[in-house]
Amino acid sequence: MREVTASTARAPILVAPAAFAGTLRAPQVAAALARGLEAGGWPVDPCPAADGGVGTLDALLPALGGEPATVAVGGREVGIGLVEDGGTAVVELHAMAGWTDGGAAVGTRGAAARDERADGSSAAVGELLLAVDATGADAIVAGAGDLIVPDGGAGAVEAIAGGGGLRARLVVLCDVRTSVERVAEALAGAGDLERERARELGARLDALARRLPRDPRGVAYGGAGGGLAGALWAACDARLEGGAPFVLDRLDFDARMRGARAVIVGEGRLDLGTLAGKAPGEIATRARQSGVPCFAAVGSRTLDAFGARILDLQAVLEAGDAEALEAAGRRLATLV
Repeated sequence: MREVTASTARAPILVAPAAFAGTLRAPQVAAALARGLEAGGWPVDPCPAADGGVGTLDALLPALGGEPATVAVGGREVGIGLVEDGGTAVVELHAMAGWTDGGAAVGTRGAAARDERADGSSAAVGELLLAVDATGADAIVAGAGDLIVPDGGAGAVEAIAGGGGLRARLVVLCDVRTSVERVAEALAGAGDLERERARELGARLDALARRLPRDPRGVAYGGAGGGLAGALWAACDARLEGGAPFVLDRLDFDARMRGARAVIVGEGRLDLGTLAGKAPGEIATRARQSGVPCFAAVGSRTLDAFGARILDLQAVLEAGDAEALEAAGRRLATLV
């Protein structure tokens, strides 16, 4: 760990949480933690983060000077972001979570995924990408985080092909490094799917991989979105990137971290997925490599002590709402 010196003793605390999906946006989490830290006398550098899932627009648009916009999909309005005078469009694909197509819902990471029917289609995701493409952007940055499609992305690529394909270059931001053939195992291990359902999913993904123009098995990040990223890579020539590094680099995170006394990460659930590419895991790894102390405030925790040691987290506090996060900030003010 970096030695505390006169120059770092009163340096700001870099507060870099991801969203607590379904409850608090990342800026709200950062603000609550900041109130507690400031009450303890610390200056704060708020840095809401994301990894291609919930909160990616919140993190990227201010950093890139973008503007919010909407596209119409199936009679509904979906929020996107436009940067570089509309030359690049940013969209969170989990925005289609809960939209029905072919009798089932596209689900999000967590409890919602357990309610999906196996015969569901991800066509609505493809329709969203077509709508974003219609804005005239030259590039689409699509976040595939916090999303599990029930068909491995088959419906999405079919919808895109049926709509004439994408004109824009497609970059898919992925919140896990998992490849397609490891998706079912990873989801079953995380408790998001029952073992039987996981085996069924694995069989569907294998069958889809054989039908696609390119085989996505073995491609890093291809398993993001429940295999959606791999399908888009195979059928739409999408470039797959780690969502957390992509976002953090555009937030000038490393320079801000080097000037900080400590870093605080956060997310709704600290679990094995955190180690597989989620924003808090990426941040903690960068902090460890730079010798900057890293702490965590999370909604809940299932990651064991060994996992926390891998991330070199100095302390993990559980706080599920804004009031509890502010209290966690006050507590962290005594630990940093």
